[in-house]
Amino acid sequence: MKPIVDLAKEKFGIPKEDLDPYGHYKAKLSLSYIDSLKDKPDGKLILVTAMSPTPAGEGKTTTTIGLADAINSIGKTAISCTREPSLGPVFGSKGGAAGGGMAQVVPMEDINLHFTGDFHAISASHNLLAAMIDNHIQQGNRLNFDPRLITWKRVVDMNDRALRKITIGLGGTANGIVREDGFDIVVASEVMAILCLATSISDLKSRLGRIVVGQTNAPVKERKHIYASDLKAEGAMTALLKDALKPNVVQSMENNVCLIHGGPFANIAHGCNTYMATKAALKLAEYTVTEAGFGADLGAEKFVDIKCQLTGLKPQAVCLVATVKALKHHGGSNADGYKVENLENLRRGLSNLDKHIHNIREHYKLPVVVSLNHFYHDTDAEVKLVMDHLNSKSVPAVVAKHWLLGSSGAQDLANKIITAAEAAVPSPLTTVYPPNIDLLDKIKAIATKIYGAAEVTVPDNIKNRLAKWSKEFPGFPVCIAKNQNSFSTDASKRGAPTGHTLEVRDAQLRNGAGFVVAICGDIMTMPGLPKVPAAEAIDIDSSGKIVGLF
Repeated sequence: MKPIVDLAKEKFGIPKEDLDPYGHYKAKLSLSYIDSLKDKPDGKLILVTAMSPTPAGEGKTTTTIGLADAINSIGKTAISCTREPSLGPVFGSKGGAAGGGMAQVVPMEDINLHFTGDFHAISASHNLLAAMIDNHIQQGNRLNFDPRLITWKRVVDMNDRALRKITIGLGGTANGIVREDGFDIVVASEVMAILCLATSISDLKSRLGRIVVGQTNAPVKERKHIYASDLKAEGAMTALLKDALKPNVVQSMENNVCLIHGGPFANIAHGCNTYMATKAALKLAEYTVTEAGFGADLGAEKFVDIKCQLTGLKPQAVCLVATVKALKHHGGSNADGYKVENLENLRRGLSNLDKHIHNIREHYKLPVVVSLNHFYHDTDAEVKLVMDHLNSKSVPAVVAKHWLLGSSGAQDLANKIITAAEAAVPSPLTTVYPPNIDLLDKIKAIATKIYGAAEVTVPDNIKNRLAKWSKEFPGFPVCIAKNQNSFSTDASKRGAPTGHTLEVRDAQLRNGAGFVVAICGDIMTMPGLPKVPAAEAIDIDSSGKIVGLF
């Protein structure tokens, strides 16, 4: 590793005074410096997404980092923009989010644990608002909160299923009013979504003030929204987020600059890194390589319909990550068959990849290049089958070996991505649905076009809520929270199922972020730990070296 202040100066001429170091190898990029770049032209934006995820992992973050390294290695300039890891999956089953092998960002241990404290700041800001709500009610309830209609939960950055539903205020009148409450994981917080979409300190503060936290105690037709600004909370919340809004600067193992900032999950939130980091990278480098969470049905859809629609960004090309073992999984193989040649299951699993390619080309109207992330146990026959299939469909594809070889293993991918990005004709952003239709129709558009569903079922009370919000907040996009392992809400349905039903069981307003969340199937906004948590393997030796992170 090189000292990050020196590396940023060497690569992009960033003055030392515009970097706030967190030790030798991490730093925050000042907002004033980002603002000073506003008149520079933007580089090309490359979106990395993937086929539907499997327990084996596909290497999306690894590909994002490896691709950026490869672009730099062929004489261009590139910056990778990825999301910060959440402690939930780090100690759960997914692991960290710093890439792997020879395509990772460092210092990996710091990045995967507390990093620069952004998630702690988000948690504190979110929970300050929760505390102010209960204190307001305790001190007389001037705003006439209905305690049954408070929608603002607490958050913690940990998988802790026991906190999903709790009762607070027990122990007498001095401890507040008794009511039901609960915890979400930090990445599901609206504060996280707001931080990732904010364009400045003033925009951040304004968005925080617009958060809807509950409703007044009145007959249904007379109820009014209560906002964070009614509690005068947005100033203090913004103060807690002052440094968290600054993008984090680190480096890859090949000493290329990387920005890691923000971190919502695409199965329960919008799944993209921050606008601030993306915009800074676009001004600094010829190519910005960014990732969106989970499969292209979730991450890429939300990148286009939420992040791009709300900020004006547009990618010039998409890199779609696939693996032989993921394809075999979607064709019917289980973990004990991932490393065993099975051309029949592999062929069946191609339907999942084909559906994602179709969505990117037909509904997002973006050029796509497939990166077949290579593993040592992939056989020549399996690789040939996949590449022949993609060639028959005129889909550019590369077998990438960046995990093993670093940038040299992804140079072919870099060249194909650059070719696709440079050939892209400037055009307006194409979204899955127009902004002026009702929220329920937006949900139906995503379900039928992107997921292949036949119908959408919604309880009457949620239908009424969506209809009301469609009038109150016209133009809001929809963020669908659902299981990430299938196009359907049933994780057991592999490949590209059709004719299924999308079951919407709840809807939540994210007025500060500027969208509505549709909770579908059995998805939880507070995950639980697996039977054998990754935390069991994490340790620290007597010299202070952390082991067991992945």
